[in-house]
Amino acid sequence: MPVGIITNTCAILLGGIVGAIGGQHMSAAFKENLNLVFSLCSIAMGIYAIAPLKNLAAVIFAVIIGTILGLAIHLGTLITRGAEAMQRFISRFFQPTSSLDKPVFDATMVTVIVLFCASGTGIYGTLIEGISGDPSILISKSILDFFCAIIFGANLGAVVSLIAAPFFIILMLIFSVAHLVVPLTTPDMILDFKAAGGVLMLASGFRIARIKMFPTPDMIPIMVVVMPISWAWTTLIVPLLH
Repeated sequence: MPVGIITNTCAILLGGIVGAIGGQHMSAAFKENLNLVFSLCSIAMGIYAIAPLKNLAAVIFAVIIGTILGLAIHLGTLITRGAEAMQRFISRFFQPTSSLDKPVFDATMVTVIVLFCASGTGIYGTLIEGISGDPSILISKSILDFFCAIIFGANLGAVVSLIAAPFFIILMLIFSVAHLVVPLTTPDMILDFKAAGGVLMLASGFRIARIKMFPTPDMIPIMVVVMPISWAWTTLIVPLLH
């Protein structure tokens, strides 16, 4: 049972509702300062995930190669277009209830969809739960997403809660794929995989605080290449160094 995915989905659903109901009581300064705390939490989660890595060189190679692949295929742009299509579908049934102009509302909704549905932390946490059964990353992320959904719900209305549906579908698909990966992994590969996910969480933390806008959507392929690179490093390269 994907406890982490269910918890994270409920967090977005409930957060959007709470934000829509109580958003008028939140000041801009309150929202801004809370975002800074979110960034610290994401950075802390990233450091925690990176610490036990096994092969630093393999993780560095994976980060560089995965990002190059993402940039080469314009993955970030493709994700944004998918979010725009999702927003157009939602807008057929739900009209904006916020005070924002429709162009601003639509652009903000696309940002929120990308943030929740194409989060490197979410994909990483889902793969970890699917591979090892550990939901802790997604449960920790649920806390952040709950408060993020409250803030976005305060600005956009209860429509933010609807993002929980595609979010659940996407993560369940990733979770299903993860089961196929399990027989092919080793403990060292799992540690390096977690470390690569930690790098994504660090990048997300810097983006949330607007310290540096790392291309996190384009960095998602890191999670695809890190295990093969870790295996190749351990099996082919390390023996040559001894």
